[in-house]
Amino acid sequence: MSSQLEQLKTMTTVVADTGDFEAIDQYKPQDATTNPSLLLNAIKIEKYRPLAVKAVAWAKQQTSDNAQVISKAADKLSVLIGANLMAQVPGLVSTEVDARLSFDTQATIDKALELVALYKEQDIDTSRVLIKVASTWEGIQAAKVLEQQGIRCNLTLVFAFAQARACAEAGAYLISPFVGRILDWYKANQTASDFSGANDPGVQSVAHIYNFFKKHDYKTIVMGASFRNINEIQLLAGCDRLTISPGLLSELAATDAPLARQLTAATETVATPTPMTEQAFRWEMNQDAMATEKLSQGIRQFAIDQEKLEAILAELI
Repeated sequence: MSSQLEQLKTMTTVVADTGDFEAIDQYKPQDATTNPSLLLNAIKIEKYRPLAVKAVAWAKQQTSDNAQVISKAADKLSVLIGANLMAQVPGLVSTEVDARLSFDTQATIDKALELVALYKEQDIDTSRVLIKVASTWEGIQAAKVLEQQGIRCNLTLVFAFAQARACAEAGAYLISPFVGRILDWYKANQTASDFSGANDPGVQSVAHIYNFFKKHDYKTIVMGASFRNINEIQLLAGCDRLTISPGLLSELAATDAPLARQLTAATETVATPTPMTEQAFRWEMNQDAMATEKLSQGIRQFAIDQEKLEAILAELI
């Protein structure tokens, strides 16, 4: 019998959640996605350091202002790694907008356009680029504008159904609802509860979003992310896409038990509801303590790792 990784690939598009080129070459996913944390980990590895050196050298040719050099080098590095990933996967690569812009719609749009321009300078087919944006209200509105301009977006850090629905209504190409971080919160805050197997609240969240999207015929792709174990992945087999870390890809590749499809698209659809207002979105987020906390925490952590990444780049100036 084929491995569970190979079985999963027959029903779900598998995406590598890493910037490690060797891991991608080994597991051969369809797509790849990165974030500041993954980029930071990548350039700490000596064999990837030349990309950082190249990014800084390029940035120094653009400006003499050191702060601008660091900012431009960080963008260039993300594009260089993205371009390398595109040489390894046949599908799409997500490149993330600076998390510190998560509450500024226009600044997010401007940064996205800069990243796309950098890809064009590399002669990259930008139809293979997904611009990754945090799913704040401001980020979702930025994605709406970008999608209308033909720039496809991956809305990340989705913890609440309100976020997912608002993303679909904005016409986002893809969303990344998180699984493991939801489980982390519930395990920390409801210590007496059983969250094993199908009781996993992160799994339940993604399944609910998937079923709602298919029922109402939203075209937005659902890509489950942030897994803590392969059981979460097994319970979401059949989801549009799943982005999986190298460690869990390895476990799936080493497991040869039968893998059953868990999610199936609705065969009959109904009309979409009236779009959410900003007030409704913010109220629903306010009422969801887990989502509010995890979204803020995720943005903060990406911002911290972005600053660490920039500190390493600053040493190369």
